[in-house]
Amino acid sequence: MSYTEEWVTARARAAYEDGRASFDVRPERTALLVIDMQDEFVRPGWSPYWVPAATRMAPALHRLVEGCRSASVPVIWTIFDDTHLGLDRPKALRYLPHADTDWRPPGPAEVWDRMGHRPDEALIRKPSYGAFYDTPLDTMLRNLGRDTVIVTGTLTNYCCGTTARQAYERGYKVVFGADVTATDDESRQEPELAVLRKGFALVLTAEEIASRLTTTDAHRREVAVGENAG
Repeated sequence: MSYTEEWVTARARAAYEDGRASFDVRPERTALLVIDMQDEFVRPGWSPYWVPAATRMAPALHRLVEGCRSASVPVIWTIFDDTHLGLDRPKALRYLPHADTDWRPPGPAEVWDRMGHRPDEALIRKPSYGAFYDTPLDTMLRNLGRDTVIVTGTLTNYCCGTTARQAYERGYKVVFGADVTATDDESRQEPELAVLRKGFALVLTAEEIASRLTTTDAHRREVAVGENAG
């Protein structure tokens, strides 16, 4: 077969637009990552880094958090924070447009209170975009026996997208929340989802994620009942 330019382009386009990873989402093997839903990004008007789209999607993400709790899926929260006096932060950050303001939070960063973070849920303070960079996240997931992560939060094309790529590179199955992630320029949302969809993650809506967790859990119970009856 001769692969024409039209054929390979159409194949790539289909994967960007409609590709679906083929793995199951098993609640007993899954953890929910809530990335950086903190005052700095989500509390309206509080900082120059406010992401209005993150504030708008927060109620949907909160519902997914509650659904994961009900399905016994661990919820792990992260915060992009000043850790170790900034000595563990990539040095190049200071030269990028992202750091074009002298604004600093008045104290340690916190999860926006409306998200309902609980004291019995792990909170990781990370020094850079990806949640695996210089943090114990990989160890925590392995100790929990989890090989699948659901990535949610903000910003889609920075901390969330980087975390998804890092998880993929470490051998995790990655589910990425299409409507429970948000970025500061909403025109950038779909292009990032397209890349993740094609090469790194199973991109699903919050409703689809909840359905897969519920359906899979129900199927497990049915199998267990059948095995016990036998």
